[in-house]
Amino acid sequence: MTGSGLIGPPLGTTPAGSGRTRGYPREFPTDLLREASQRLAIISLVGAVLWVIGPLMARVALWSMAPDDPRWRSPHPTDAVAAASILLSLALFFYARRSDRDPRFILDLGLAYMVLAAAGVGLVMHWEPPPAGFPMVPVISWIGAVVLMFAAIVPSTPGKTLVAGLIAASMNPLGMLIAKARGTWDFGSAGNAFLMHYPDYVLVGIAVVISHVVTQLGQQVAKAREMGSYQLGDLLGRGGMGEVYKATHRMLARPAAIKLIRPEMLAALSGESAQLAVRRFRREAEAAANLRSPHTVELYDFGVTEDRTLYFVMELLDGMDLESLVRTHGPVPASRVIHILRQVCESLAEAHASGLVHRDIKPANIHVGRLGLTHDFVKVLDFGLVKSVAGPAREDTLGTAAGLTPGTPAYMAPEMALGDEVDGRADLYALGCVAYFLLTGQVVFEGDNALQMVAKHLREAPVPPSRRTSLPVPPALEALVLACLAKAPADRPRSAAELGRALADIQAEPWGEEQASRWWGATRFA
Repeated sequence: MTGSGLIGPPLGTTPAGSGRTRGYPREFPTDLLREASQRLAIISLVGAVLWVIGPLMARVALWSMAPDDPRWRSPHPTDAVAAASILLSLALFFYARRSDRDPRFILDLGLAYMVLAAAGVGLVMHWEPPPAGFPMVPVISWIGAVVLMFAAIVPSTPGKTLVAGLIAASMNPLGMLIAKARGTWDFGSAGNAFLMHYPDYVLVGIAVVISHVVTQLGQQVAKAREMGSYQLGDLLGRGGMGEVYKATHRMLARPAAIKLIRPEMLAALSGESAQLAVRRFRREAEAAANLRSPHTVELYDFGVTEDRTLYFVMELLDGMDLESLVRTHGPVPASRVIHILRQVCESLAEAHASGLVHRDIKPANIHVGRLGLTHDFVKVLDFGLVKSVAGPAREDTLGTAAGLTPGTPAYMAPEMALGDEVDGRADLYALGCVAYFLLTGQVVFEGDNALQMVAKHLREAPVPPSRRTSLPVPPALEALVLACLAKAPADRPRSAAELGRALADIQAEPWGEEQASRWWGATRFA
């Protein structure tokens, strides 16, 4: 979901503030600047290729038209200009393609690159004397075309575009003046060099207009991204239901994360159904906002925009989700698994006591990282799509109201797959699947598609995790994980609190702040 039409100012919120960021106006959101810096990398790579092809084709043309002319096979002073331009282009390409670079600085480098590239073109074009009788008429050169291209593809402020464009356009007259000083071209007064290339200066004016238009478009995007008191920044992730952006509160300067629910989820509904879905969204968000467990991600705000985009404003977390943890670092030691699961149980225990079932517990929805001075601190995410077990059976969450099946097949309890009534024990089944994934690096049941996976959850007994990993798994932990994976809810632990107590009683290698801080320190500097 991109574009300004999908994110409008929320209903009933305060007007947006203004601001500037390190020399670039608010009109340029950071993620758009980063995309522009990647385009600049591509342009510089194309420039390197052209600096190879241009001199080569010039020699081929000279050989074809005048094979006896020795210049086509002899070294030429402009070869040094071409070689330097190739090295400069490649250096910018490798520098700009790194995602950890400041995009604003890269774009400023792009303007400097444009000027230096123009200098190379000016020298090469005017190094050799023109043919006898060459008319001194105004022309549009490659430099003018390059200035226009940069204005359209690489955003900058109109002022910077004007200064850089004027300097770049002056490289042709400078090349002519150098040729006159060398005695290879007598074109009269120095003013003739500027008159011959005045069309390039006209193009600079057009480039400034283009830059102004790009600035206005950026301003529209920035204003469209203002959600209540928050200003959207970088895109952090994208999923099946929408995007998550980094955001900043305009008054408190507090960092946050905003999750946007795709308007397409509601587009297929009738007007009455859409309004019902919005009411359910508000009710469920209010319920989630009342959860106070430190292991539940904090919900700062929520709302609905004029175009029915639903959004949650949450705390910004430092670390990674369990899916990324296992995919990047492999299976997790049993002592750490216990440490993580106990914290998840604390979050679920409060939710279940409030009559809420998460229904989508999975590694991607469990975050582990640093909170203050504490490492391996767990946060359970996505409590915005919970279900109240106290409500009427016909009332589903926003996800089912929009025609979606809640839950993830690899972590779905059998009763959810069958459409039966669910309670907190469905979350415990999913948590058992998460524990299995952490211990083995593999899901409980694999299948070629979602239906096969769900069918195995309904019928097949899981292979004990100790048989699918080389890491030691305490028998008590394995028994507890398999109990969570029981097909019948009655055969599972009765509550998240009971599961948490059972995990605490398991004898395993210690895993606490000392081990966690050492692991995170080694990971961050690896």
